[in-house]
Amino acid sequence: MTDFTMETGADGVAVITWDCPGKSMNVMTLEAWDELDQLIDAALADDAVKGVVITSGKDSFAGGMDLKVIARMKDMAGDDPARGLFDGIMNAHRIMRKIERAGMDPKTLKGGKPIATALPGTALGIGLEIPLSTHRIFCADNPKAKIGLPEIMVGIFPGAGGTTRLVRKMGAMAASPLLLEGKLNDPKKAKAAGVIDEVVEDPLAAAREWVLQAKDADIVKPWDAKGYKMPGGAPYHPAGFMTFVGASAMVNGKTKGVYPAAKALLSAVYEGALVPFDTALKIEARWFTNVLMNPSSGAMIRSLFINKEALEKGAVRPADVPDQKVKKLGVLGAGMMGAGIALVSAQAGIEVVLLDQKQEAADKGKAYSADYAAKGVQKKKITQEKADEMVGRITATTEYDALKGCDLVIEAVFEDPKIKAEVTRAVDAVTDADCIFATNTSTLPISELAKASKNAEQFIGIHFFSPVEKMMLVEIIKGKETGDRAVAKALDFVRQIRKTPIVVNDARFFYANRCIIPYINEGIRMVKEGVSPALIENAAKMVGMPLGPLQLVDETSIDLGAKIARATKAGMGDAYPDGEVDEVIFWMEGEGRLGRKAKAGFYDYDEKGKRTGLSEAVKARYPQAEVQPDLIEVQHRLLFVQSLEAVRALEEGVLEDIREGDVGAILGWGFAPWSGGPLSWLDMIGAPYAAERCDQLAEAHGPRFTCPALLREMAEKTQSFYGRFAPDSAAAA
Repeated sequence: MTDFTMETGADGVAVITWDCPGKSMNVMTLEAWDELDQLIDAALADDAVKGVVITSGKDSFAGGMDLKVIARMKDMAGDDPARGLFDGIMNAHRIMRKIERAGMDPKTLKGGKPIATALPGTALGIGLEIPLSTHRIFCADNPKAKIGLPEIMVGIFPGAGGTTRLVRKMGAMAASPLLLEGKLNDPKKAKAAGVIDEVVEDPLAAAREWVLQAKDADIVKPWDAKGYKMPGGAPYHPAGFMTFVGASAMVNGKTKGVYPAAKALLSAVYEGALVPFDTALKIEARWFTNVLMNPSSGAMIRSLFINKEALEKGAVRPADVPDQKVKKLGVLGAGMMGAGIALVSAQAGIEVVLLDQKQEAADKGKAYSADYAAKGVQKKKITQEKADEMVGRITATTEYDALKGCDLVIEAVFEDPKIKAEVTRAVDAVTDADCIFATNTSTLPISELAKASKNAEQFIGIHFFSPVEKMMLVEIIKGKETGDRAVAKALDFVRQIRKTPIVVNDARFFYANRCIIPYINEGIRMVKEGVSPALIENAAKMVGMPLGPLQLVDETSIDLGAKIARATKAGMGDAYPDGEVDEVIFWMEGEGRLGRKAKAGFYDYDEKGKRTGLSEAVKARYPQAEVQPDLIEVQHRLLFVQSLEAVRALEEGVLEDIREGDVGAILGWGFAPWSGGPLSWLDMIGAPYAAERCDQLAEAHGPRFTCPALLREMAEKTQSFYGRFAPDSAAAA
């Protein structure tokens, strides 16, 4: 079976069809490159062929390169991986340059055969880079189709000519949102931007017609024509110079220098713009090789694509449980969290009963979805009919009887065990015996809450992150008695609402909060020690955290932190380790500095709640030390304090799959995505060094940095987490 086939019609147009067997979307493999190469050779050599159209046998064109192949390319490249990678990339350039030149005379630029692309739908990554090498791109008028180059989102950049061609076609300024942000457009917007050429009802027919009437001049790319000038100006042009100065500032401002792909992309564009096209392709290939050799790209691809996709497809789902899709969902509590759960569930086509103590509160919760839908209609993301249909799936009520027929009920009431127990018993009284009950709690032990249920086997935790409609992670928590059907139900529900699940075992703070609370606390500890708040915040951002720990606690609110601290201290007694942090938190609570909502916290805010700067009042209470720690010391404290909790969670069985540890960390609280997650980061720096650094940090700052026994053992054996615990590793068998 082959991915590419060719058929030549009576009109002399050879149609090359890309159709990967057994896959819903085409992805490029190493073997498929050879197939395409051979078919292009055959078409160019056949005098009966007047031109070529490349299309797809599916309703989309292609989803890009098979990232599993990219993740393995370095290992497959032999003893000299950089040379092997570079040669492989240049082979792809050779094939696409052959398509682009199409047999024309290199001096006269005549005699070539026109080659067009017909896109039935979505074209991403290499699925757009190949069309960009053809002479004209036709796309179906399909508003759901996405056209773009999203490689930057998984730690690489368009390295098969997409970077060089797009910049030469559009100019660096116009191309930057597509390259540096991975922006995707529907076909009409892609045409308006100049990415594709035509939007038509029947792209194959239109492409075939164009091929038959194309002249020699129609198939010469602008950059191959005499006198070509780059749109917007090359780097040495006054306008181009300003573009590249601005682009450099923008990239470093957004990435803080920790994402190698963004810097490499900018270098490839800048250097490539100074030289002829074929040399630019070599420069692009060298920078792409540089990125693939960086462990960051492999870690990002593994966590943000391969592992994330595996979890979304049910990698940890109990295999012997039949389909558990939710037909009718009950949501208890119509506050911000409950309203968000109702919204994403209704969007997924699920009938929702949204229940609160007062009808006014329930109606307000439903209104959240109505307002959200109205904004979607205003932005033309959804029709009014679809909006009405979605909101109509939600029934706002105060009556528990309305929950009859629900196969899943999620409570999102106050974090009070007594209240949660009351609603659990009330739900049990009206629902069917097979209804699964889930609690949306971020801190309370699931096994204890399950004691209020008539069937603990059907009781589970489903922890959403706020705001529900934006946050992609859902943490599913198994209690001691939770059964496989409840786990399967939770996983199938999360798949229905198109989010990414991780499954963890019951323990204090579960997984996400277990790791993020120490990060916040470490920042607060440093404030008390006299470390400059600006150093703390910038050190965090410069190592890839989306928010510094002080801004994060302001966003989540100081009083919530104080409440968690009191509850944790009551539960742990003498073992409680965070007394120094509490001193700061409780002082701020007493001063009314409760964070953004109070317009005062570690930061000061204006009347609209916008940050105006780090608080002078906090600096006055905790004066800055004359000698400040170096940047790396602060960054290591912030990263290690999170990563060691991830190791302990794995060690204690809270985490059962390391993939969930990394994916959950990135999606749940934004752990330095460039690293691939905390366990990937420890693999990156190596267990021996990590253990040694733990000892240094523990000696300098306290026992919270004590090296876990598991990490110590791995350091002695020179093991890695993915080498030992990955599902496909020999050690995991």
